[in-house]
Amino acid sequence: MHAKWAFVLLAAVFALGFVFLGIGSGSNGITDALQNAFNFGRGSGTSISSLEHKTQKNPLDAKAWRDLATAYEAKHRTNDAIAALSQYVGLRSHDASAFAELASQYNQQSQQYIQDYQNAAERVAAATSPALAFAPPSTTPLGRAFNDPKILQDPITSFVQQQAQAAEQTALTSYQNAQRNAEHAYQHVARLTPSDPNAQLQLAQAAQAASDPKVALAAYEKFLKLAPQDPLAPNVRKQVAQLRKQLAALAPSTPSHK
Repeated sequence: MHAKWAFVLLAAVFALGFVFLGIGSGSNGITDALQNAFNFGRGSGTSISSLEHKTQKNPLDAKAWRDLATAYEAKHRTNDAIAALSQYVGLRSHDASAFAELASQYNQQSQQYIQDYQNAAERVAAATSPALAFAPPSTTPLGRAFNDPKILQDPITSFVQQQAQAAEQTALTSYQNAQRNAEHAYQHVARLTPSDPNAQLQLAQAAQAASDPKVALAAYEKFLKLAPQDPLAPNVRKQVAQLRKQLAALAPSTPSHK
């Protein structure tokens, strides 16, 4: 149950993040994110198979990896695009735009894991729904048996439930990993463009989605230093206040010495 609520919270943070990303700060924001995610306005005249062959023949050809990533994105092959972009940034570690695009692909990947989680949760709910309209009181032996799925559940239903629960946990773990990977990619963007407030905003939102309040707080604070008059500054200050409270609540209490 706690894992489910944690997932819902993470998904909500991710969704709300797009409200903040890039609005103000002199950037196109959502337009840029969509272009990165869906490859709008970009094309490749070379087939995927030929590009794959080119990268296999020469793994150090950065341009070939970049073009291959673009071709994968055009076909919505997110996992393959991530793999190709990861190869590219390994060869061109100073390309901030490529890291930003990699982060957006991780965000796209996390959305698929959200769908996978929801599908698994529906299967879990279907497998655990009561078979009878009226159950006996839970205080009676029969009632306790009725509420214990291990007693009354048939083997097939039990197997389906276990498989769905495993898929649910896998989707949650995969979602969290994708969000952490997006955060790491945005950390590279922020490092390569230290004077860009939008990079700090993107990093902060990604860190919140990855449940990393320390990084989120530091990025929000740097954003305010770089763009104190930005239209988003009031909302960012609210986030800063909330994160400070969250970190204070998590900090171990120091015993007083009399």
